[in-house]
Formats: sequence, structure tokens, C-alpha cells
Amino acid sequence: MTSTRRFRADDLFRFNSINLDHLTETFNLYFYFQYMSTWPDYQKIMEGPGGSVMAYIIGKAEGSGTNWHGHVSAVTVAPQCRRLGLAAKLMDFLEDVSISLDCYFVDLFVRISNTVAIEMYQKFDYVIYRTITGYYSGEEDAYEMRKALPRDINKASLGTTEKVVNPSQIKLTM
Repeated sequence: MTSTRRFRADDLFRFNSINLDHLTETFNLYFYFQYMSTWPDYQKIMEGPGGSVMAYIIGKAEGSGTNWHGHVSAVTVAPQCRRLGLAAKLMDFLEDVSISLDCYFVDLFVRISNTVAIEMYQKFDYVIYRTITGYYSGEEDAYEMRKALPRDINKASLGTTEKVVNPSQIKLTM
């Protein structure tokens, strides 16, 4: 049995066991607090029996005009809870929040070496939008993946002229 609820500050002291995966990005406390206070509707955690953390997602809304979009900052599932559909439920949740805010698309960044995650996102209808060289500590490239939402009728958010960029060429907001 899984219960789902909004991410709370005290969860930061309970989710280390699923954040230790080498493919999971871990952020400083300020980052998490900023997200919880600015975009509370985008944060969700899934718990198992006894309150064990099974999975979580953190995200935000950003941009303007046709670049108004939801962003997945992290989605993580505990190793023993993978392949249960938890990531799909969390991604659906974030997409629904983004739709309710009339966003054009949802995007995320993923290590190009993380083929399991890339394949999973592709099953969720995300496409590789572009490559960002040296995104992860200047050492590993990332794919920016996107999924058009109903507001983007013509899927214009999925097209680009710059297929390879460096981090200084993208606008990142906190």
C-alpha cells in the first residue's frame, strides 16, 4: 500500500536512503526549501507502510509566453520500489499540475548515460529536445527532454534550431 502527500520539510531528513543512487541529483537544503515555499503544489512524496519513503518528485513552473512550462527537478524511486509504476504516477501528477497552470510543456534534464531513465521518459512520451554539454559538473552531458501539453496544440515546444548547447546558453531559474 502506498500513500501520497505533499512533500514537507521534515521529509528532508527521511529520504537519504533513496537519494544515495549515483544517478540521483542531491541538492542543498536551501534548494529544497525554496521549492517547497515557492512551488508547493509541485512537490509530492510517496510512502509505504510505516512511513518509509518510496519515491518523490520536486518541480516548478517557469518561463513566460510560449515558454511557460513545468519543470521536473528531481524524480526518484527507492531501488526496492522500482518497476511498480511509482515514477509514472509522479510524472502524471506533475503534468496535471502543469496543465492546471496552463503550461505549454514539461521539461527535465537527464544524464545521457542514464539510459534506463531516458527509455522510461520516452515511454511517457517525452522526446529529446537538445543536448546540453557539460551540464553535470562540467563532466557529463545532459539531454533536455520535453513533453508537449494540451495547450501546445501544434507541439511547437518540441522543435528547436539549436540541438547542442552549453549551459551558459540556457536560462536556468531557481
